[in-house]
Amino acid sequence: MDKTCNLMSSNSRFAVATHILALLANSEPNEYVTSDFIAASVNTSPVVIRRLLQTLTEGGFVFSKEGAQGGSVLAVPAEQITLLAVYRTVGENELFTLHHNPPNPNCIVGRSIKGILQDVGNTAQNAMEQELAKVTIAQLLERVLSRSSA
Repeated sequence: MDKTCNLMSSNSRFAVATHILALLANSEPNEYVTSDFIAASVNTSPVVIRRLLQTLTEGGFVFSKEGAQGGSVLAVPAEQITLLAVYRTVGENELFTLHHNPPNPNCIVGRSIKGILQDVGNTAQNAMEQELAKVTIAQLLERVLSRSSA
């Protein structure tokens, strides 16, 4: 999917995708949840939700069916879906990107900044991915439910 055509930033896509998956994980087994219901929970357009559901279906996390009794369900147990897998499925690539123009090689900062920022970015990206790999949708939902009951 072309990121330039998305209605939300990639960071929002990750947050909304995790919201969708947690909502599906919280529904009854084999209960198809409509994109309208999900959109109301997320407080966004059903079109945005349907696009993300398509991405999550392609990633193997969701099964959707059309029609009057249609909707979406988890295709795999929530315990098997890590936040890292969601992050990668929705098209996340980098924590941050560098400026598209090359810096001035004659400048003391310009000649070195890009490589240094790439190193820092790679270290930060690896740390973030390690943390996301530790958390599943099921664990995320447990935290959501414990906060809701408090």
